[in-house]
Amino acid sequence: MFESEVPTGRSRHYSTATDTRQVTVGGRPVRVRVSGPHDGEPILLIHGIARSLEDWKASHDLLARDHRVISMDLPGFGLTRKMRGRPGLEGFAKAVVGVLDSLGEKRPVHLMGNSLGGAVAMAVAAHYPERVASLVLANSAGFGRKVHISPLPIMWAALSNVPGGIGRRTGLKAREAGAQINRDLFYDPSFATPEMIKHAATVGRQPDFQATFMGTALTMGVPGFGTFPGWRRELLTAVRESGIPVLVVWGDTDNVLPVEHLESVATVLPDAHTHLFAQTGHMPQIERADEFVQLASEFVGKSRPSRASR
Repeated sequence: MFESEVPTGRSRHYSTATDTRQVTVGGRPVRVRVSGPHDGEPILLIHGIARSLEDWKASHDLLARDHRVISMDLPGFGLTRKMRGRPGLEGFAKAVVGVLDSLGEKRPVHLMGNSLGGAVAMAVAAHYPERVASLVLANSAGFGRKVHISPLPIMWAALSNVPGGIGRRTGLKAREAGAQINRDLFYDPSFATPEMIKHAATVGRQPDFQATFMGTALTMGVPGFGTFPGWRRELLTAVRESGIPVLVVWGDTDNVLPVEHLESVATVLPDAHTHLFAQTGHMPQIERADEFVQLASEFVGKSRPSRASR
């Protein structure tokens, strides 16, 4: 069973991060944001497909009151160029570990991931279990086949301002499509502020975005069919066998990954904790930042590694 809460006191403020810096991973720069006490329990936040570290800004700021918090752009998304090789979960997981190494963070970290970021977090746990203290998965990819929002309109919107691309012929319609894609991420569409929509367009113009988006999407599924079962099965088996504590949360009106995915958690990860947010869409870390952080912080506190394991 999972609990559902009615939302209260939700803030619609969204802003791009101005306190970011770059670290070197595999000889290439990755944009990160690091906040909070250096000796605080380490947390690393991972955004979803076609997005950026800004999706975690509100929760990042709240978590950083008591924890060392790291947000990062996945290579090829955000404002970070891609890494060498084919994009996909294994490469993203390697980049996450590379960021931790570049920052000198050797302690097991609490990984929190939204959408694709949840699958990346599970991939880190699968390939580098000694680096992971716990997993907090928000509306995460990996728990079901269905995907409601097709990648095709996202790609169409992302091309709206690419010189020589679709936008030269249908720019206005593409911009409108991009705005609607952002609004569809929330139960309350006013969370898709003009600044968020503008930043999403900037991310879409990043030179490696198109190749990274399509390369990632096609390794995980097929438009109209959904996600492939193979990678989901392998990830969930590895996470279950690792014994790493897991909290899975969901919004009950997710327009991307339907809420019935949460219902499968009890079967595939029987020891995981779950929580359902009412009147909440695909990104509870934005739409329900205060409640999400309270819940995640309590889980992190209970999942803290023993000193002997550090």
